[in-house]
Amino acid sequence: MLSVLDWLIEPFALGFQQRALIGGLVAALMCSVVGVWLVLRGMSFFGDAFVHGVIPGIAAAVLVGFSPYLGAAIAAAAMVGGMQLIYRTTTLKEDTSIGLLFVGMMAFGVVLISKSDSYTGSLTAILFGDALGVSWADIRTQSVMAVVVVLFAVLLYRPLMALSFSPAKAQSLGMHPRLTHGLLLVLIATAVIGSFQAVGTLLVFGLLVGPPATAALVSRTVPVMITWSVVIAVLSVWCGLTLSYYWGTAGSATMALVPIVLFFLVLAVREAVRRLRRRGRPVESAPAARQEAGA
Repeated sequence: MLSVLDWLIEPFALGFQQRALIGGLVAALMCSVVGVWLVLRGMSFFGDAFVHGVIPGIAAAVLVGFSPYLGAAIAAAAMVGGMQLIYRTTTLKEDTSIGLLFVGMMAFGVVLISKSDSYTGSLTAILFGDALGVSWADIRTQSVMAVVVVLFAVLLYRPLMALSFSPAKAQSLGMHPRLTHGLLLVLIATAVIGSFQAVGTLLVFGLLVGPPATAALVSRTVPVMITWSVVIAVLSVWCGLTLSYYWGTAGSATMALVPIVLFFLVLAVREAVRRLRRRGRPVESAPAARQEAGA
């Protein structure tokens, strides 16, 4: 019978399992930090669309044989450009342009992938990731991106804070909200591009929104929310890979599922605590009410 320590160590005994863990942790760090601002600004739909938008670039890279990171970056730039074009040249709202490009970019990516001889394998790897196939070269590239994301997230803390709560106030303080918004898009793109190998383009959204959303339930300040978001993302990666090992499930999908399940668990506990407190208030105030009535 496995001891607790053996149970925790066994899923990461081999080299490819250790690389999967490291790659997942780096992805978790990037996504959880950027995801806080995504949640605070109410840009979750945009984040989901952005995740789908890099698929054509990765698919083209697989077909032609160049860097998938470069392909994803080109696709991300094309998507942002398309959104700006629709927004500036039509009367349609921003969510309409996001919806159009959401479907269009993903469909175009699948069409490109379908031209590959290994259609099923390529599609699965791009959409759902290949956590156990992460190489040291991938981890090095991820690490550089993670440093960039965390560094700029720290440097842009005040502008992002002002932008999240009041763009007009940010403008009056001379913080250039449009530039800050543009840099936030770059950070989101970097986190998505640096995470798709470990988690997959579709499932990276789970780490991008799940940990920050859960952190928002238990935090009252942004620094605390960022801290909790990182902790939850790291635990999600470790738990996801551990559970996938023992349950025989897909590692990337399990990593992305854990923070979503955790969100609803935390939400349920919080609501249960609130109801208990509400029921307890009349009981606590009853003696005082009787004293007042007697007086």
